[in-house]
Amino acid sequence: MGSKGKKLLPTHVSRRDILKAAGYATAAGMIGSFLPGLSLAGKKKPNIVFILSDDHRFDHLGVTGHPWIKTPNLDRLAKEGVRFDNAFCTTSLCSPSRASFLTGQYAHKHGVINNLEQWNNQNVTVLEELKKTGYKTGFIGKWHMPGSLPKLRGVDRFISFTHKTGQGAHFDCPLVIDGKETQRKGKYLAEDLTDFALDFIRKEKEEPFCLYLAHKAPHGPFKPPKKLADLYKDEPIDNLPKAAQAKYSGMVNGEIYGGMLWNVEKKYKKYCRLVTSLDEQIGRVLDELDSLGLAEDTIVIYSTDNGYLMGDNGHFDKRWAYDPSLRIPFIVRYPAGIKTPGRVSHEMVLNIDLAPTLLNIAGQKTPGFMDGKSFLPMLENRNEPLRESFHYEFFVDFPPYLVPDIDAVRTRNYLYVTYNNSRMKPELYDVVKDPYSRNNLMGTPGANQVLAGLKTRLDAYVKEKRHAAN
Repeated sequence: MGSKGKKLLPTHVSRRDILKAAGYATAAGMIGSFLPGLSLAGKKKPNIVFILSDDHRFDHLGVTGHPWIKTPNLDRLAKEGVRFDNAFCTTSLCSPSRASFLTGQYAHKHGVINNLEQWNNQNVTVLEELKKTGYKTGFIGKWHMPGSLPKLRGVDRFISFTHKTGQGAHFDCPLVIDGKETQRKGKYLAEDLTDFALDFIRKEKEEPFCLYLAHKAPHGPFKPPKKLADLYKDEPIDNLPKAAQAKYSGMVNGEIYGGMLWNVEKKYKKYCRLVTSLDEQIGRVLDELDSLGLAEDTIVIYSTDNGYLMGDNGHFDKRWAYDPSLRIPFIVRYPAGIKTPGRVSHEMVLNIDLAPTLLNIAGQKTPGFMDGKSFLPMLENRNEPLRESFHYEFFVDFPPYLVPDIDAVRTRNYLYVTYNNSRMKPELYDVVKDPYSRNNLMGTPGANQVLAGLKTRLDAYVKEKRHAAN
């Protein structure tokens, strides 16, 4: 459905060829004039590796200042690329967010509004669109949308799992490999998926490829590999909110987490071990790209489906509209195209922006059915603001998660949250002064000065959502 953009440089002419023919100074000028975007910066369209994790809290990386968690490979990715420190999901729940990454659409448009609504096979994915432009495509990992696995159009390799309603298991998780379920006894899931990812990269290294690698980690139940069983055992957890400082937590603000009490410290450290385990597998991908000589012309993107509440506002898990729930890590590396690597971009990037960006990188225009915007200018360090605000939406999921429908607007400075069909009252937060949304400003003297504009924005978003539903 996307229309093809014009190629300004023949794909058989590489940057190296130009440098040899014209000299470095002249070639630099030629490249600058011929290449307004990143899509044709190398010998061929760049390879794409998108790595998606599950429930990775935005501030749980070494590069974001966590006091002791070890993520050297993600830190390396940030050092060699661009890290977006204002990245968000538009619905902080597994299935809706994963569908948004794939389609570039809000949940109210692609239809996967919670973990119960099934994927519509008429939805068009970014992999389908990239296949039209000549990419070899692979989807490897967690699908986790209700119902059976889909018949994804335009996917050359599809490896996923239906075990435990699509949640899978960290150990011994059966995989459905190109339609055939196989047992994986003795396998650790994150490592197993990475093995298949490396095989895909090796096989398709001569062609432009797009690999969509979706991990279960660090989603619960928190079961890290045995070699990391004692990692962080002596580290304190005083970096967590007060609600998580108690030895045991269970019913929090009316929610029943997992239906039982749980030892916060033990669970938390297992979660952090899973983050480090995930980081190790990302390192294997980066090392393989280096070994094959593909790193220069491969764009690697890392993100997660949603954040994770660790007692913030009295909540555990996700779903709520507070930053630790909807804010996500988002890192992009592309040696051949990113200007001044190691930057931190403060632009507001969303999960729905992935699909249009990948298509733009491949030389395609953003299809009209996508809601997201390309963040290509941010990679090129162009001073072009992406957006001033966005709509957060949450649809009733299922007990025991007693979370109502939510519509919220998040701007650069404020978060305004409304609850539908609920007795809960609206909330307002200054996210600059209060990034963890701990001090509700509703009813304070300064609230009215900003509320009118926020209500107008949110009304427009909700009106658009209702129009799309009809």
